[in-house]
Amino acid sequence: MPTPIRLDAFVDPQFGENGYVVWTRTGGPCWFVDPGFQPSGANMAAHARRENLSPQAIVLTHGHLDHIAGIPQVQQAYPNLPIIIADEAAPALTDPNENLSAGYGFPISLPPQKTTDLPAGSTLTLDGTTWQVFDTSGHAPGSRSLYNAESGIVLVGDALFYRSIGRMDFHHSDGEQLLRNIKQHLLTLPDDTKVYSGHGPVTTIGAERRYNPYVGLQAEE
Repeated sequence: MPTPIRLDAFVDPQFGENGYVVWTRTGGPCWFVDPGFQPSGANMAAHARRENLSPQAIVLTHGHLDHIAGIPQVQQAYPNLPIIIADEAAPALTDPNENLSAGYGFPISLPPQKTTDLPAGSTLTLDGTTWQVFDTSGHAPGSRSLYNAESGIVLVGDALFYRSIGRMDFHHSDGEQLLRNIKQHLLTLPDDTKVYSGHGPVTTIGAERRYNPYVGLQAEE
């Protein structure tokens, strides 16, 4: 029987970004995935305290501003947490041009700190659950998705949304790469795989394969 996985979403009011606390049981370990603008980061930390969780890491699908803005609040509550992010994405943590915050008029630059690489093809483990790491770059450099086959769950950041995909018009975007990665690494998953995106509602791989106007069957008609 698969280990039950909890993914609790915390939506920031500024960008509607979904930050997630990933955990399996009260009193067990957890990850903070993509903590967004306030009060998202603080609420994620408070949730971990309520459930008596032991945070293991901050895991980042990519380095855009709305996915990293809550890191200081999480670190204030839980100092010295490792930050796991692909090496290609890590420069965005300290570069407002790369995390896009400069263009919004409120540059975000986190203090320099050591990060742990999240290479495509690797795995992460949390309390006995194993997560495969997929390259879903194209929206942003070094974008990653995390897939737990046992529970049929994939965290995709801003690669794939309900009936949409990530923007491809930023200076560091690569539209062909994004489309290729979605088709190769996400749409090949089982139909009933639940897709937890960086914005919007939960969807499934089967629904997006069928109805997504960018990468689904409709896109090929």
